[in-house]
Amino acid sequence: MDQQRSSGKSFDISKQEVWEAYRQVRAHQGAPGVDEVTLAEFETGLKNNLYKIWNRMSSGTYFPPPVRAVEIPKPHGTGTRILGVPAVADRIAQTVAARRLEAKVEPIFHPDSYGYRRVS
Repeated sequence: MDQQRSSGKSFDISKQEVWEAYRQVRAHQGAPGVDEVTLAEFETGLKNNLYKIWNRMSSGTYFPPPVRAVEIPKPHGTGTRILGVPAVADRIAQTVAARRLEAKVEPIFHPDSYGYRRVS
């Protein structure tokens, strides 16, 4: 994926950002979402799939698919809770957005603020 910036797009997202987000999602593996597309299946058309994500995000037309609901047992054995599993493509898009947001807001967080922040 080249590092060219988009021209004529609503949002300045590079293809490199999408590639790096994919690599991060790939490293964490994960289950398929509601579309039942595994990471291995997503990778069979990798270049086209990443292009679609980049194109939709940079043009402002990206809309996430539904999330697959999975029941998981509660830690103390009393019932279950619902875990939402996004599709592989959506995890990549979420990672692009999260990395951009984190880069902007991390410098303004108070040093003693720990909620919803990555553990170093």
